[in-house]
Amino acid sequence: MAYRPSKQFKKTLLGSGAVLVLAALNAPAAVSFAEEKYHAYKIARPDYTRRYGSWAEVPVPAEYRINAIHAALLHTGKVLLIAGSGNDQKNFDAGTFETILWDPARNAFKKVPTPVDFFCSGHTQLPDGRLLVAGGTARYEVLDGEVKKAGGGMRVKNESPDKEVTLKKGTVFRSPSGIEYVSTSEVTVPRAKREFEISYFASGQMKPWKTKVTAAESRVFVEAREEGPEALTTEAAQYEVVGLTGEDADNVYGLAQKLTTEKQDFQGIKAAYEFDPKAERYVPVAPMKDARWYPTLVGLQDGRVLAVSGLNDVGDVVPGDNEIYDPESKKWTKGPFHYFPTYPALFLTRGGKLLYTGSNAGYGPADKGREPGLWDLETNTFTKLGGLTDPDQLETSASLLLPPAQNQKVMVLGGGGVGESEKSTARTSVIDLSADSPVFTDGPALPQGTRYLSSVLMPDDTVFTSGGSRDYRGRSGSDVLRAQFYDPESNAFTEAAEPTVGRNYHSEALLLPDGRVATFGSDPLYDDEDNTKLGTFEQRIEVFTPPYLHRAGTARPVLGGGSRELDRNGRATFTTEDAGRIVKARLMRPSAVTHTTDVEQRSIALGLTKGSDGVTLTVDVPDDRTLVPPGWYMLFVVDRDGVPSEAQWIQVG
Repeated sequence: MAYRPSKQFKKTLLGSGAVLVLAALNAPAAVSFAEEKYHAYKIARPDYTRRYGSWAEVPVPAEYRINAIHAALLHTGKVLLIAGSGNDQKNFDAGTFETILWDPARNAFKKVPTPVDFFCSGHTQLPDGRLLVAGGTARYEVLDGEVKKAGGGMRVKNESPDKEVTLKKGTVFRSPSGIEYVSTSEVTVPRAKREFEISYFASGQMKPWKTKVTAAESRVFVEAREEGPEALTTEAAQYEVVGLTGEDADNVYGLAQKLTTEKQDFQGIKAAYEFDPKAERYVPVAPMKDARWYPTLVGLQDGRVLAVSGLNDVGDVVPGDNEIYDPESKKWTKGPFHYFPTYPALFLTRGGKLLYTGSNAGYGPADKGREPGLWDLETNTFTKLGGLTDPDQLETSASLLLPPAQNQKVMVLGGGGVGESEKSTARTSVIDLSADSPVFTDGPALPQGTRYLSSVLMPDDTVFTSGGSRDYRGRSGSDVLRAQFYDPESNAFTEAAEPTVGRNYHSEALLLPDGRVATFGSDPLYDDEDNTKLGTFEQRIEVFTPPYLHRAGTARPVLGGGSRELDRNGRATFTTEDAGRIVKARLMRPSAVTHTTDVEQRSIALGLTKGSDGVTLTVDVPDDRTLVPPGWYMLFVVDRDGVPSEAQWIQVG
């Protein structure tokens, strides 16, 4: 139908002499003003919102505005927004690290003390509802041309089998020629490994014991005390630790191969914490063995967590040393070895294998670790999967396990070239893991090439996608102010209302328990199309209300009282006056998202049984924990018109 402005709208637009004068003096400005007013009028119309949905900005008090780098939904219904230093080196240098807890039901905010710089950490939901947060920032990058002092990785050796050695930040290493380098962080080197060797004489008698000592090793970043070419070296050498005496001086030393003024990348930390949603605070747990910046944490079927990739404590991509966290012991152990670029998208699939879609977010060579595949953790075998269009444009792409999870279909959307490439793709691809020989096949194209696309699973089995940019970090004013729904059944996109806030790098989106979608963050490189003004971090929160919540005269189905845990048969029963019109139930895992990477969200179809009394409803949860990993979930029921209830929280053990 044609939209006609109301009388009030016409009066506002044309009834003022001042506006007519303005139009005469500056016709383009007047036309732009008129278009904006008309657009605002059009998208507020009920028939528009019923078809496309609507957007609204959340009022955030100034003291709670934050550079949201990470967003996670907790089983209390609150959203944890983590900035750490927020991609701001001044904050990092000052030790100013931030976390905000947002309650969308009351639009209330709370500051949470943040113990370390969680900027670019990894996170995942634990079975008890806590959020594991691990890694973060130890040092900001220094670009080519800005490095004033030679620096690089120092391997610190300890040959003593009797004690570990801790060298504090600021420890001095001296080269054979007398050049001194200073460590930028504390480093602990374990005891050397002592092994006993047993051998025998020809007569069969045992020879005296022999021992073999293998030096232990840790890494630390060092930089020269002074500027100048004297400190540059690309030759291997041994460095004494200034201040050590006696046996310590003999047993502990440094080895370095390359100390230069080349670009120095970000460096990670080993720290790990659990965020307690009830106490609303971070609780320290054992640190990781490897420092990690830009890691992925993925929950496994037994409740443990696998941490992969990231930049280590000297700024190198962790070469494949992965580790597993046990939420019972609060400790880490060695995991299967495999190399991935940073923030790889890994999904737990039926049977326990992990699918790597090839989606990632940034660091690592273009020709290593970027091919999709299925990873068997038990045998540590990786089977590559083909068929993907534009395989060189997977960086900053979105990936998700399509609903319902039982179908075992995974989708990749958009993406761009490696690094600061101008390339972006409109490609979507879907792989059916239940097929005998799964391969990626092309899905419908996005409206344009898009990096940093946010993709959110919805209770009605659609996928809501929004935002992103065509170019690297929104360069050249390339933010995409569009949104759309993908329907897995029809394999097609339909248009949704357009957001008003651009979202590119460092942006997030997640499903709220009331069925809306909240969007956060954005860190553009520039604030103008000519790339002359440095970008400003986007601190506004915008929430999308889907069409199913705008359907006039349709009340949402309501789930009443019921258990927050499953019985021994994997079932839970609820009361509802709407049992007659409810047609399906979905168990939806809450998001933990950063850098377009959300390996947590999944939607599981549940068995549904209606009681003979007409007011009870029993849901049946699959007992396959590779399909339904342990943890807290949102339970939605959906009526015959596609309208979902508000979520009830339920725990799967």
